[in-house]
Amino acid sequence: MSAIPQQVLASQKASLDKFLAVQGTFFGGFEKLVDLNIKVLKATLDEVAQKSQQAIEVKDAQEAMTFTSGLVQPGAEKALAYSKHIYDIVSGVQADLSKLTEAQIAQGQQQVTEAIEQFSKNAPTGSESAVALLKSTLANAASAYESVSKAAKQAAEVAESNINAATNATFKAATDAADAAKAPRARRTAA
Repeated sequence: MSAIPQQVLASQKASLDKFLAVQGTFFGGFEKLVDLNIKVLKATLDEVAQKSQQAIEVKDAQEAMTFTSGLVQPGAEKALAYSKHIYDIVSGVQADLSKLTEAQIAQGQQQVTEAIEQFSKNAPTGSESAVALLKSTLANAASAYESVSKAAKQAAEVAESNINAATNATFKAATDAADAAKAPRARRTAA
């Protein structure tokens, strides 16, 4: 068998492997989202049953106010935690896809480099400047890709840091609001 058909078969196998890796990454992320939603649904149903039982046992308006104010903070915290879990799953899928893309780009650059080397070995005399230009262009393209990739990674890190800070601030605000709502009642109860 000649080298060309073997290269074509190897290229097709590599393409299929990449497709399956991408498909696996998407399916893994989807599976995590489904699992998260099932857990959240089960926990929500359990909590609704528990809170319904507690609501039935409320005897007066003061207990009703305390009961309803106690529902707000945990709900907000759970919504934020759920959003954070979804963000983490999507970020994980995105990171996996980025790694696959980087590997494919590196492989493509290697193939182009090998093709240029092969061309330079068989190039006619006097084409050294054209080969040098090709090599320089490839090096510049690789450098530009590396710079863009590095900037994108830094932007993703900054975005994740900002999301974490916003989540923490929201949790703190929810806790402070719940504490502030409880304080006047505590003073009335003590009086």
